[in-house]
Amino acid sequence: MEGRQLIEPVEKYGVKLLSIGFFVNPDTATLWRGAMATSALKQLIADANWGELDYFILDTPPGTSDIHLTLLQTLSITGAVIVSTPQKVALADARKGIDMYSNDKVNVPILGLVENMAWFTPAELPENKYYIFGKEGCKALAQELHVPLLAQIPIVQSICDNGDAGTPAATNIDSMTGQAFINLAQAVVTVTNLRNKEKPKTKIVHVDNK
Repeated sequence: MEGRQLIEPVEKYGVKLLSIGFFVNPDTATLWRGAMATSALKQLIADANWGELDYFILDTPPGTSDIHLTLLQTLSITGAVIVSTPQKVALADARKGIDMYSNDKVNVPILGLVENMAWFTPAELPENKYYIFGKEGCKALAQELHVPLLAQIPIVQSICDNGDAGTPAATNIDSMTGQAFINLAQAVVTVTNLRNKEKPKTKIVHVDNK
């Protein structure tokens, strides 16, 4: 926009990215009240040169905080993808998130669930699965709520190594983990297209403080 300076997102592998972590000291705690965090979120959305995008994905912290409410009051959200690990304590938080998005005043469709850390597979035994955090907790929750289970992502050291190196696991299409992330992306595209075909556009949430 003319006369207005915009934040330029980082771009790599065809993906544009901004994070609050880019603007704070990584060695010190970020002591922000809710209003400061929500203001920063609005800046990342509205004051950045995003250009034309195929999808705009926002990765939020777990729970139901000021961040989530601000997001719902700022954008009309197409849908929510809920990510959880399989154990009961994590699924309890996932349920709260699902309930928030499904609330009559919010009414954001749940596109599906992703089970992270679904099992551990050591590199030397690629066919073995060890269910460290419980077995298929997200799958059971998805069946209970009648929403798709979009993917089960295993615990594999290469995911961490690739993340630290800045080379996403999804770029290695011949690996088990790379294929898992590619399948997840394809599943999200499919359910998003279906949602847009079958349901009306989500409206921005307006909160009445009276």
